[in-house]
Amino acid sequence: MTARPWWKTALGVVLTAFMLFPVYWMVNVSLTRTQDLRGTPRWFPAAPTFDGYASALAQQLPALGTSLVIGFGCVALTVVIAAPAGYALAILRLRGGRTLNFLLLAAQMIPAVVMAMGFYAVYVNLGLLNTVWGLIVADSTIAVPFGVLLYSTFMAGIPRELVQAARIDGAGVWRIFRSIVLPVSRNSTVTVSLFAFLWAWSDFIFASTLNRAGEFVPITLGIYRYIGNNTTQWNAIMATAVVASLPAAILLVVAQRYVAAGVTAGAVKD
Repeated sequence: MTARPWWKTALGVVLTAFMLFPVYWMVNVSLTRTQDLRGTPRWFPAAPTFDGYASALAQQLPALGTSLVIGFGCVALTVVIAAPAGYALAILRLRGGRTLNFLLLAAQMIPAVVMAMGFYAVYVNLGLLNTVWGLIVADSTIAVPFGVLLYSTFMAGIPRELVQAARIDGAGVWRIFRSIVLPVSRNSTVTVSLFAFLWAWSDFIFASTLNRAGEFVPITLGIYRYIGNNTTQWNAIMATAVVASLPAAILLVVAQRYVAAGVTAGAVKD
């Protein structure tokens, strides 16, 4: 096995440190006292304090809860729609499948701000403005096309003999989907769920357009308002950003191996 040149390792470390520096500085500022922020910036807080986190949790906890509801709601709606759609395209071989795949790819290229304007016009008539359900539906429109494409790619690689054996045993279309295809597609389900949650969790365009005056706002809109109303407690602002980053970071670490398997599923066929 050929050893990796030292300069490549060093270059990787430097690039990683460069990309992670904003995260480090965010944590550093979140632990710095307010009076210390007025002076020369320090690499490490002189007297670390958790006052910023206390303020962040006290003021932004409802927004964090709202984002969790929207994120998990988006996951549920995306999987419920994308999994059967991918099954129909890959296993049932419906007519117009290639055209539908092209339309799904095209849908992912539409700018979110354009979609937000369309949703706004529709939600005005449906009474869904400033509601959590409206944001769940809007965020799902970003995740569903990706989910359908990923599911259909993976399910197309499922051995035909497995499906045919189930049909010979008398299993119907939905029984095959529930008992065979969906359990086998676990990695794809985890991948689709993770990306759907991350899209919903990090969304700002839909939130600022469709839920600007809502009673319950997601954390992205909460941070935006927090910065606008609070320009003195930067440790609290950064603490809010750190807390808002934790769910996504934890999910990425926990689901890392499933995501790697789900993204590459169907890329290589025997």
